[in-house]
Amino acid sequence: MKRNLFLLILSIILLIVGVFFGSSTLTWSELWESPIAELRFIRMLGAFFIGGSLALSGLIFQAILKNVLAEPFTLGISGGASIGTAIAFIWGLHSITIYAVPFSALLGSLIVLAIVLAISFRSNYSSENLLLSGIIVGTLAGSLLMYLISISDAQDLASITYFMLGDLQAVNPQLLLFLGIYASFAVLFFQYFASEINAISLGDESAFYQGVDTRKMSILFTVAAAFLSASTVALAGIIGFCGLIIPHIVRRLWGCDHRKIMVSTFGAGGIFLMLCDIGSRVIFTEREIPIGILSAFIGGPLFLFILRKQRSFK
Repeated sequence: MKRNLFLLILSIILLIVGVFFGSSTLTWSELWESPIAELRFIRMLGAFFIGGSLALSGLIFQAILKNVLAEPFTLGISGGASIGTAIAFIWGLHSITIYAVPFSALLGSLIVLAIVLAISFRSNYSSENLLLSGIIVGTLAGSLLMYLISISDAQDLASITYFMLGDLQAVNPQLLLFLGIYASFAVLFFQYFASEINAISLGDESAFYQGVDTRKMSILFTVAAAFLSASTVALAGIIGFCGLIIPHIVRRLWGCDHRKIMVSTFGAGGIFLMLCDIGSRVIFTEREIPIGILSAFIGGPLFLFILRKQRSFK
């Protein structure tokens, strides 16, 4: 409880810092007059909910798939979202409504997830089959994306590429509200089933003896976590490493009991992406760094550091 309160206070502090600082620093009087303050406020809220959602879905995938390298896009969700986005730009759907791109990204992610689950079912469902199905379908999705990129014009290519880098510059308030509601529900949902997630993470046999229907619950958790990560893609594009690195840090600091780290993981993920967003705006004030690039630049070395520490401890 104390650590969750600490994470909440820290996130509020970062929210205030993120509103005041960026390519230009706002004064106290400008805070109530400048539209930039409102845009930054929405953007920081977006960073918190997106980062928290990615971290939480990464935690669930690592537990369900029993693989510490699993992350929110393991099951090909990013590939499906990229294909949906590319189609929206190539077919000109983005000029019809501002919701065309996020809806296409979300739909592409869910279609790929449905294909992965269908393949896994036909090959005797297991966490290993689910993981392999996700890798295979994700690879095929990547090939299709390369084809779509090859037939797109220069303007569409630039838009697709920027989407794949992650972008918080134009977070849609309506979509953010949807993500905030669903993310809050997801935290409560996974917290309620934390004991079942613990059992599944220990192995199918252990879960069976604890009375947990591994197949049914794994599918339920996979779909809920996948929809959570797909929603973040629809809102801000593909942001890597947050869903991979944050669960590792949380488990290292506070243990592996999901009953105790579910809320903490969400808060830590939100804080991580808020820090990345502030950094993306203040490192180079002339031209903003895409947040997906900065999160990978920070997360990669940090993940290697944790691996080295774990090996030294052993």
